[in-house]
Amino acid sequence: MLALRLTRGSHPLVLMRRLLLAAASAGVGFLLLCTLGYASGHPARASESVLRLLWCAVPLAATVQFAVAVARTDPSTRPRPGLFAAGLGPARLSALAAISTAVSTTLGSVVALLFFLHLRGDLTGLPFDGEAAEFLGAGTPLPLAAALTLLAVAPLASSAAGGLALRSRPVAPSETQESEEELAPSPVPKGLPWGVALTAAGLAVEAYTSRGSAGEPFPLPGRLDSTPGAVLVGWTLTAIGLAMAGPGLTHLCGRLLQAVRPGAVRLLAGRVLMDEACRIGRPLGIVCAVLSGVLAGSVLYTGGERPFGPLTALGAVLVLGCTVATLLTTALEARQARARTAGTLLRLGAPASALRRAATLRALVLLAVFAPLTWAIAELAALPLTG
Repeated sequence: MLALRLTRGSHPLVLMRRLLLAAASAGVGFLLLCTLGYASGHPARASESVLRLLWCAVPLAATVQFAVAVARTDPSTRPRPGLFAAGLGPARLSALAAISTAVSTTLGSVVALLFFLHLRGDLTGLPFDGEAAEFLGAGTPLPLAAALTLLAVAPLASSAAGGLALRSRPVAPSETQESEEELAPSPVPKGLPWGVALTAAGLAVEAYTSRGSAGEPFPLPGRLDSTPGAVLVGWTLTAIGLAMAGPGLTHLCGRLLQAVRPGAVRLLAGRVLMDEACRIGRPLGIVCAVLSGVLAGSVLYTGGERPFGPLTALGAVLVLGCTVATLLTTALEARQARARTAGTLLRLGAPASALRRAATLRALVLLAVFAPLTWAIAELAALPLTG
């Protein structure tokens, strides 16, 4: 009941994030149900159904990542001395975050089930009844237990990940501890060399396998087409490498901003990037990986018949939308974390325009580093395939 009351009385921006999470959960649930419908209507194509189910793991992972970001920025789960005195410690706050996440994602799963049954023709009385009946296997009965199990995957995974992410968060530090934490430099990220190595390995796997035979097919959901499975393994390694290299690249951007006789704005922008490298670097790397995959796919398929159908388009929109929303939500979390520092600077006489210029400078530097990197990775990934 406490989670429902906090949800009802939340800020409109918080409610919008939860509605976006519910929409993402609905999309994942619909993809999983479509896979189940295809498996029910085509029992002789069990291998294709398994591959379709594996493809759903990508938007599911993006949704879980977005759910963690939403839980971390929820004001109702932020540690405060008053809540701690009332008995809401780290364990109960993490449980509260898990329940709030479960409410949003379960709502999305219910919407996905209703929409799936409507397009399948099992629910009538609304426009577009049974428009995709043949595509969703309407001629065969839908296993109820399997449908409910698949619909529970996104709420359970999101709730568990959100609760675990908040369990390790510190409990309402005192004023002295908070001021001391602001003056301790953050550790340098250690994952840049490993990230570069994994990215290079992924690109090498793509280049090597694309010159050989087509390999075993790995069909995309929707209108089926086959792609070498090893190429997708290479793309996965590249994405993991970019996610690991993101914090190191962000920290390096902060150091570059402070090089060669910096002024106050450059010092402030660089120090903030160095302090928040671990927080925003990984979402930046994931967005870079997703955008490079989208660009590589557009290079491969431009000018010819599109080998993907509506389900593939839905999965791509879910992955891209969730990763971008995660980045924006993480940026909001970082802004909330440095609100005390910004207020202190303003009280000391720093102009507000200097803080705005520092924020703009940080955004421009990150764009100048990650945009060419995204384009280069996309070109390198598509080059052997187009050749």
